[in-house]
Amino acid sequence: MVPLFFLISFVLYASLGVLAMYWQPAIVIMIALLPVFLLGVRDSIQRQKAVLRNFPVLGHFRYLFEHIRPEIYQYFIESDRDGMPYDRQQRSIVYQRAKRALATVPFGTQLDVYRPGYEWINHSMCARHPTGEHPRIQIGGHRCEQPYSSSILNVSAMSYGALSSAAVRSLNGGAALGGFAHNTGEGGISPHHLEPGGDLIWQIGTGYFGCRNDDGTFNPDLFEEKAHLDAVKMIEIKISQGAKPGHGGILPAAKITPEIAEIRHVGMDRDVISPPAHSAFNTPIEMLEFIQLLRERSGGKPIGIKLCIGDRSEFLGVCMAMRETGIAPDFISIDGGEGGTGAAPLEFSDSIGSPLMEGLVFAHNALNGFGVREQVRLIASGKITTGFDIASRLAAGADLCYAARGFMFALGCIQARRCHSNHCPVGVATQKQGLVRGLDVSDKTVRTANFHELTVTAFMELLGAAGIANPELLRPWHIHRRVSPTEVRTYEEIYDFLEPGALLEDVVPVDYRGWLVRASAETFPCRVTQGVA
Repeated sequence: MVPLFFLISFVLYASLGVLAMYWQPAIVIMIALLPVFLLGVRDSIQRQKAVLRNFPVLGHFRYLFEHIRPEIYQYFIESDRDGMPYDRQQRSIVYQRAKRALATVPFGTQLDVYRPGYEWINHSMCARHPTGEHPRIQIGGHRCEQPYSSSILNVSAMSYGALSSAAVRSLNGGAALGGFAHNTGEGGISPHHLEPGGDLIWQIGTGYFGCRNDDGTFNPDLFEEKAHLDAVKMIEIKISQGAKPGHGGILPAAKITPEIAEIRHVGMDRDVISPPAHSAFNTPIEMLEFIQLLRERSGGKPIGIKLCIGDRSEFLGVCMAMRETGIAPDFISIDGGEGGTGAAPLEFSDSIGSPLMEGLVFAHNALNGFGVREQVRLIASGKITTGFDIASRLAAGADLCYAARGFMFALGCIQARRCHSNHCPVGVATQKQGLVRGLDVSDKTVRTANFHELTVTAFMELLGAAGIANPELLRPWHIHRRVSPTEVRTYEEIYDFLEPGALLEDVVPVDYRGWLVRASAETFPCRVTQGVA
């Protein structure tokens, strides 16, 4: 193709040269085509891309089509149920509720109700009319001087830096308007979290952003200063996240502004990658002692942890430590391996961490099996966009829920999947002011509150249809799943739910024996295998 390109170029220019002697506009055409010819020359001599080297100029169309392939697929090819990680119907229901648009569907479900994986809740002959009041969940109990009454649905952890200032202001303003909480993400508390006035869950990750020393270790005095802010209602220690469990948070250098660098106490010249593990504690007991320290230094606010379930013996070790020390977190947030608003390596995103339902059921069982479940609230985080999503998580053991990407859709996210590149086209996940300006805070604040209100209302209506008086009465047998074209099981039949104290008996369930042998309150099993016990 290269000789052909030069032959065509020579013939074309020679023809135009001859034509120019009789028709002057041909000179303009020759000048206009010169950049194309020079591009072809450059393509033919460069060595990085074989397509361009073999097919000068024409090869660029291949990269153009590849660049716009996701948009072509999303808008013209995929059906309402094909898209991943969220299909069009899931995105549409969020958009409609955020805008208070018509949110009903005509002509029946588009789901194949006989396909394995289909889930539902059965209605009751004694259906109830919802009261209109949204449920509140008390977090903190007797251990806290300042317990928090939480909505059943809150904004999950997304940092300023990963999100734009306009997105953070919109989420926090929506939280203030709708009476729910906004998790800061591990990036720390920014002015954009404080000015709208919404309740905050301050997340502290392994980088200790906002409460760190110059060497990256935890600074208790800086922590105490921020923890006493009136806006901060709870503190969450991030052990791991679903997008990349076992890997520190990633903020690409392209998204770091002087303001973000100041808030996090980091430089601007490189990606900010948090350590994979905490330096403030090394054992389950030390973790709980750290929780108690934060509870005291915060003035008695609820303290919890967030993690994606990995090595199950480690979590069992934490449960053992709860009984041994008498210290327990006020809440535990379970993130699913399918989660992911943040940038993540492919292998971590696709192949590490327990999916939410398996992790949630295990955490519920572990706490119940050690007799400490009633001391801890469980928060489920992972792909929640509808009232049924909330119901299924609560039936599996959660007390309340987080949503991240659902609230991003409420802000106008179109699932362009450019969150990590700083080129988010709708201004949600970028620091480029030219893109951020497209996100109107006053409008998106209302949309955030609308999505929350109508989703929780839908959840309460669903409970009413099932004859369930309040969320605390949801049980595993309420949710059904088709496991084959002819078989249906409830969650109670699919998952083994343990009785309180079952892991304290002389004979424990077979599935837990191997993990219990490795579990210890004194050390994490990984510390032994690393030779540092």
